[in-house]
Amino acid sequence: MTWFRKEKKPLETPPADKRVQTEGLWTKCESCKRILWKKDIEQNLFCCPKCNFHFQMSSEARLAMLFDDGKYVEHDAGMSSPDPLGFVDRKSYRDRLKAAEAATGMKDAVRVGEGNLDGRPLIACAMDFRFIGGSMGAVVGEKITRAIDRCIERKLPLVIVSCSGGARMMEGTISLMQLAKISAALARFDEVHKPYISVLTNPTTGGTTASFAMLGDLNIAEPGALIGFAGPRVIEQTIRQKLPEGFQTAEFLLQHGMLDAIVPRAELKAFLSKTLDFMGAWNSAESRK
Repeated sequence: MTWFRKEKKPLETPPADKRVQTEGLWTKCESCKRILWKKDIEQNLFCCPKCNFHFQMSSEARLAMLFDDGKYVEHDAGMSSPDPLGFVDRKSYRDRLKAAEAATGMKDAVRVGEGNLDGRPLIACAMDFRFIGGSMGAVVGEKITRAIDRCIERKLPLVIVSCSGGARMMEGTISLMQLAKISAALARFDEVHKPYISVLTNPTTGGTTASFAMLGDLNIAEPGALIGFAGPRVIEQTIRQKLPEGFQTAEFLLQHGMLDAIVPRAELKAFLSKTLDFMGAWNSAESRK
């Protein structure tokens, strides 16, 4: 009988504007393993609101955090690598550069900004791990060296925030030359008697650690940051000994005299302002009224 018949209709896909999109909105804390809403992390300076684990920050967010009102002038933004060796492994270095640029909106792994910190002038460099692991090639070396030269010319203090896997293998010896290049520039900067503060974040390893990251007048780190030259597994295989608990963490390095302080991210701007003032970074005309 027809009144018992029920026609089956396929389920209609709701319009795109009515779908609930949740992919990419959540992440897991690497420390406490809680599932977190990404916007909550961003509003907490990219720190876990539960355990205060410090997530990596983009260079843009880092500079915005340090400078007043998040405003700064970026220097040398258009500088990019010419692929001096024509390097190819599983894919060409040029393709890797294009992919990293598309993913980050950057030309290379460091961003240089000039602005005000509590009303006083400052130049800061922030490395970005999203760009080929924050590795240091010719462009990173040149941009940081130019930032140092600006500080020398204008007698401004310098802050470099490191987040890097080390020298960039795709540029071979050219990348290793940047260690000496930046170190020599810092030696010239020392002659103008203005402070350089190095901020080491997770991770800071390889040639970055072996050069400018550990050459600050003050070397400070974020909590839990991995800091070292070779990785723990490489060291264990070389010396054939088990490394102590917490080896190469910021806390371990502070305990053994390799760092001057560990500063939580929420306190970093105030710490830098107070410390640079104490170190005579600004003359009386530049001090706050």
